[in-house]
Amino acid sequence: MTKSFLIAAPTSGSGKTTVARGLMALLVKKGMKVQPFKCGPDYIDTKFHEAVCGRPSVNLDTFMASEAHVKELFTHYGADADVCVVEGMMGLFDGYDRDKGSSAEIARVLGLPVVLVVDARSAAYSMAALLSGFLHFREGVRIAGVIFNKVGSEKHRAMLQQVCDDLQVECFGFLPKTAELEQGSRYLGLDFSEKMEHETLVALLEQQVKWEKLLAL
Repeated sequence: MTKSFLIAAPTSGSGKTTVARGLMALLVKKGMKVQPFKCGPDYIDTKFHEAVCGRPSVNLDTFMASEAHVKELFTHYGADADVCVVEGMMGLFDGYDRDKGSSAEIARVLGLPVVLVVDARSAAYSMAALLSGFLHFREGVRIAGVIFNKVGSEKHRAMLQQVCDDLQVECFGFLPKTAELEQGSRYLGLDFSEKMEHETLVALLEQQVKWEKLLAL
């Protein structure tokens, strides 16, 4: 049975692109056939996905296509994959008309669990209010858990874990605030042409994220 999940974020710039591509690379490294997808009409991220996964990345867009067609695309291209990883766009609920055409709509249409990548660099327990809003905003959109990005210290990490414990939401892991990844990032995401940056990211995700739990979703 093919495993599937969608990587999203509260806002653009939270790190979802870096995490999505890094997870794709990590799962490929583990010997899996990874089928990548991208929400919305983005034809640049799909090229990065293809370079990582060795398979064409497919756009899922409920603005230009019907829900039925999006389902057909997802089923067809993911048929022989071990895992389907869908990268969201912008913020989770950002669409062309409120949340129409958003990553959340794609998750609802396909029944995908959502993993939220959250930039935690400027907050601690305030994240509880933010996440509570996302968790309960729309019925039919299941946020399965959180990956915190740009975590500053062990104390910061412990406070963020407390947020997840209090909200009873899975914390899939933490990515530290590191100069290596910040220097390697640019507009449109991490530059995977740099081998060192690629390997650093994959190693961080393998150590800091419960990637096996993602496959259990």
